[in-house]
Amino acid sequence: MKKFLLVLFGITLIGCQEQSQDTIDETSGTNTDVNKERPKNIILLIGDGMGLSQVSAAQFYKEGTPSFERFPVVGLSKTSSSDQLITDSAAGATAFASGVKTYNGAVGMNRDSISVPTILEQMSEQGYHSGVIATSSITHATPAAFYAHVKRRGQAEDIASQMPASGVDFFAGGGLQYFNHRSDGADLIQELVDSGFAVDTTSIETQLTAEKQAYLLAADGMPRMLDGRGDFLPKATAKAIEQLNSGDKGFFLMVEGSQIDWGGHANETDYLVSELLDFDQVIDQVLDFAEKDGQTLVIVTADHETGGFTLSDLDGDYNQVNGTYSTGGHSATMVPVFAYGPGSESFGGTYPNNEIYFKMVRAIGLVVD
Repeated sequence: MKKFLLVLFGITLIGCQEQSQDTIDETSGTNTDVNKERPKNIILLIGDGMGLSQVSAAQFYKEGTPSFERFPVVGLSKTSSSDQLITDSAAGATAFASGVKTYNGAVGMNRDSISVPTILEQMSEQGYHSGVIATSSITHATPAAFYAHVKRRGQAEDIASQMPASGVDFFAGGGLQYFNHRSDGADLIQELVDSGFAVDTTSIETQLTAEKQAYLLAADGMPRMLDGRGDFLPKATAKAIEQLNSGDKGFFLMVEGSQIDWGGHANETDYLVSELLDFDQVIDQVLDFAEKDGQTLVIVTADHETGGFTLSDLDGDYNQVNGTYSTGGHSATMVPVFAYGPGSESFGGTYPNNEIYFKMVRAIGLVVD
């Protein structure tokens, strides 16, 4: 009986996803009020693996008020992929980037393994600047879903090969080995330079002056906060905003706190919390910019929850919290969505994760096929 119910739920889920997307497409015009102020910029911050318990942890582990309390609009995202109740990062990020529910492992492709355009690509084609930042490899599932198209997330070299000709103007993270120590012998660093990028592989402190900028600062993922990563993420985010905000058109920027997820997989609370607080600092930084700028839509969410993380009592003491876990993998729980700025009002409520794409598109008035 349980197996039958799960199969039935899966069939119903796919049908609902198709209906939801069709409904969004058909009603997108009616959901946009031409009199509402549109954002000039969109900054999407993804806390990989960051469920509500992870967000709640900031209340107890951060000195001061968590950034999440600054948002006037809060929603809930349903995270299941097209073929499984529990999503992975590739399918979750593809839902955000392209508005489609797809199979676990797919990057920038629908469930039929056909490439689908991303919001970054669509905005770049219409003159916006764009950037991606991650504390993982820049070829990892979440950042990759905004600029690359492969059937399986593990195709890191194929993902890297798509960066030079992508619409990305700024990127920062790890993954250097997929650009300069490749199995095919290709030199993608030179290809980046030939495509107009200034590339730095040593420090985020370097002041690059080219119109396109790339920071590849680790062979694969960046170091953990516990191992001395320092202020890479806030500095990279500040550099990206300064660089991308130089044009008249506006920009799209995706910033991922990748290793919140890794702390959850490891069931290590110190690891998880240190990454969460680093991400929280970046959210505060972005909100400060958005409040001053007045033209930026900020969205903070997660692709899924990781670890089945819970804030339990410590040995029966209700005045102390203790991070406990139910799994070393992902969970199917809904995740929060926080929004601020022009267009933020549409992010309240409960909806499938792929609707975040359509909400962003409608907010900025992007014309897509």
